[in-house]
Amino acid sequence: MEKLCKGLKVIHQLSAITRWPSTVTPMASGADGSNGFWPEGFSTGAVCANIKYSNRNDLMVLMTDGPATAAALFTLNRCVAAPITLSRQHLNSSSSSFRALVCNSGNANAATGDKGLSDARAMAEAVAKEFSLKPEEVLVASTGVIGQLLPMDKVLDGISSLAPTMQCHSVLDAAGAIMTTDTFPKFYTLELQLSTGSIRLSGITKGSGMICPNMATMLAFLATDALIEPALLHTALELGNRKSFNAITVDGDTSTNDMVSIFASGKGAEITGESPDFTLFCEALEALMTFLAKLIVIDGEGATKLVEITVKGAADDLDAELAARTIAQSSLVKTALHGEDANWGRIIAAAGRSGAVFNQEELELYFDDLRILQPPLVADFSEEAASEILAKDAFTITLRLGHGSGEATIWSCDLSKEYVEINGSYRS
Repeated sequence: MEKLCKGLKVIHQLSAITRWPSTVTPMASGADGSNGFWPEGFSTGAVCANIKYSNRNDLMVLMTDGPATAAALFTLNRCVAAPITLSRQHLNSSSSSFRALVCNSGNANAATGDKGLSDARAMAEAVAKEFSLKPEEVLVASTGVIGQLLPMDKVLDGISSLAPTMQCHSVLDAAGAIMTTDTFPKFYTLELQLSTGSIRLSGITKGSGMICPNMATMLAFLATDALIEPALLHTALELGNRKSFNAITVDGDTSTNDMVSIFASGKGAEITGESPDFTLFCEALEALMTFLAKLIVIDGEGATKLVEITVKGAADDLDAELAARTIAQSSLVKTALHGEDANWGRIIAAAGRSGAVFNQEELELYFDDLRILQPPLVADFSEEAASEILAKDAFTITLRLGHGSGEATIWSCDLSKEYVEINGSYRS
C-alpha cells in the first residue's frame, strides 16, 4: 500500500507539470489502477509465483481478446537474455498477429544458455496452452538477477493459475508484478482524439537501476485499441523510443533484458500512413513513453531528484546528444547534484570530454532560469539562489554550446549513497 500511495502521488505530480499534446486527454478512466485502465480488447492477470518474491506478484500476462498487431524494440547489449532471443524470433516469424505477453520478475533468465532458451519457450507454450493460442503468438520477457535458471515448476504453476482470473486483475497487479528494485508501480493512460474517433494508449513500465540508453534495465508494455498495420506501429514505436526510453540514464549501465513492446487490438479508429492521424498517434505515443520514462528516472535507485538536461546551440543534434548524455552520466555531476552543490565546472568538463565540438568561450549555463555561466566563462551568480534550485525535487540544466541548431534533452537523476547500498547486495 505504501508503494502504491507513493506511485499515485508521483504520477499525479508529474502529470500536472507535463506538457501534453492538445489532442490527448491524460489520466483517462482507470488511471487510478482500476480495471478500466486498458484499451478495448485487453486484459491482464498477475500472480505471486514465488520466483524470488514471496510477498507480492512476480508473474503477469497481458492478453488480447482477438488477433492483434505487435511491435517491439530490444536491448543492444551483446549479452542477450533468452526471452529477448525468443521474442525476436516470434516477431520475425510468419505470424501476422499476436495475442499475449508473459513476464516474470526476480530472475532475468539471462546468461542461461540452451536451458534458458528452452525455459523461455516453455513459458510461451504454457500461455498458449492455457489460452488456446499458438506459442509464436506470445512474447516473453523477464527481469531480475542474471545467471540463474528459472524455477520453472513455479513459473508454470503460476501461468496455469492465471487463466480463470484474467478479468479480475487491475493494472496495479500487472505493474507490480514486473518490479524489481522499483519503489512504486509505474503506469499511465491517455485518450487520443483522431479525425475518425478516439482511441486509448496505455502502458506499464519498470526500471530503477542499470538504466542507460539504449533503453535501460527496463521493460515497457504498451497497448492501444487503434487499427494500425504492423510496419506503421513499429515506426511509431521506434520514433517514440528515441526521445523517451533512449533519453534517460540513472547509472550508465545497459541491461541484457531491455524491451519495449506495443500491441494494437484494432478495436478502435483506423490509422493509415497517409492520414494526419498517424502524426497525431506518433505524438501521443511519444508523450506516453516519455512520461513513463520519466517515472523510471524519478524512481532511480537511491535517486532524490529528476534532472532534465538540455544542450542547445550545438553544431548538430548528434553533438548536442553527446554532450547532454555525457553530462547526464557523469558520476561527478550526479554526486554534486545530490549534494546540492552548484559545481558548474563539472558540467562543462563533462561536455568537454563528450566529443562534441564547441568553443569554451561561448558556453552559457542555466539552472532553471538562473544563469550560472555566461560568455566568456564568467560565473557571476547567487550561490544561495542556485542552492534553492538544486534543493528541489525536479529542475532543469540548460547548456548552450554556441550558435548552432543542434539540440538534445536527456533525463537523469542524482547519485546517492543508497544506490551503492542497493547494488552492493542485489543478489541477496
